Amino acid sequence: MTAQISRRGFLGMASSTAAITLLGLAGCGSSSSSSSSSSSDSSSSSSDAGKALKIGIITSSGIDDGSFNENCYDGIQEFLKDHSDCSVNDIKEPDYNNLVPTVQQVVGDYDALVLPGYNFAAVGDVASSNPDHKFIVVDSTITDANGNPMSLDNVYTMTFKEQEGGFFAGVAAALSTKTNKVAVVNGMAFQSNVNYQYGFMSGVNYANAHYGTSAECVELPSYAGTDLSGNNVGGNYIGDFTDEAGGKVVGSALIDQGCDVIFVAAGAAGNGTFTAIKEADGSELKVYAIGCDVDQYDDGANGSNNIILTSTLKVMDTNVDKQLTAIYDGTFKGHDDLLGADTDSTGYVSEAGRQQLSDDALSKLSECYDAVKAGTIVPAAATNDYKPDDFPGLK
Repeated sequence: MTAQISRRGFLGMASSTAAITLLGLAGCGSSSSSSSSSSSDSSSSSSDAGKALKIGIITSSGIDDGSFNENCYDGIQEFLKDHSDCSVNDIKEPDYNNLVPTVQQVVGDYDALVLPGYNFAAVGDVASSNPDHKFIVVDSTITDANGNPMSLDNVYTMTFKEQEGGFFAGVAAALSTKTNKVAVVNGMAFQSNVNYQYGFMSGVNYANAHYGTSAECVELPSYAGTDLSGNNVGGNYIGDFTDEAGGKVVGSALIDQGCDVIFVAAGAAGNGTFTAIKEADGSELKVYAIGCDVDQYDDGANGSNNIILTSTLKVMDTNVDKQLTAIYDGTFKGHDDLLGADTDSTGYVSEAGRQQLSDDALSKLSECYDAVKAGTIVPAAATNDYKPDDFPGLK
């Protein structure tokens, strides 16, 4: 099944005839720039079940990062298209340690808060103390201040099987590399990013085993990641999601090692890696990037060239829109969702003109997508017991 991708989301459902290996709904929308906060207002309200919502979104790197945060914000904008009586305000708090305190400070001003990122995991106590306010947490379940898991009627959390997107990226990289050296660049070693890393490594190993490729995943020891449990997970970690200068340094170092396909899962910091790749464009070594979370083809423009090979996807915008609609309609129910290909929530860009994959690579990726969706292939992740060199479907 396929649907057509746009700049920041999905257009159409089964009626679509264009090719992206994923089903989804529209997630397009304009974004506003934010330094501290900004708002997009519409006035008026109706009765309680359709009461005008004041929506807040809090991020560490802004809603215009071209990736993770922006896709969540696009979901809000999509909701506002059909609910002109509602409004949104975005708040940027660069200090990760102040994110949950910021929620505590502003919660009384909003009917619903959208909180993208693992750093909001400890928001449970705030949510529990404010049962009349709704919370949409993206990329994490919630805990109390002591790290004890919580599930609340006023909190919806969505986490994703990022290892699936990473797997598609790894297969694409292995099938496209000319140097047989590929890499993944991450922001910080949070669970979602380690999932991307392990999934990417799984995809490379799968292509080597099943498609006759000989790709090697390059890791720079000086940029190895340390997860939240203190474990060295290897990989190539910038150490931040906003450090574009650091992203460029890591990208340049990998290019110097001969990597010609780099999967970039680093938020705004990944823009620096894109810059390193663009600066290498036109040299003897042709280097491609694989975008993350959303279709990043437009971000890859470099004169008459484009550095984006394809992008991996996870459907945040559609699910944010869906939950805001439920809040507005009075049908919201707090729960935890784990979303993947089996719910049409992960995938990759295959639309002509939005990627530069060979026909052979597209065909093999389609096979892989079907196998992942069916559960025949289960890539390694930080959240399962599998390893990149030992997972269901590899052998």
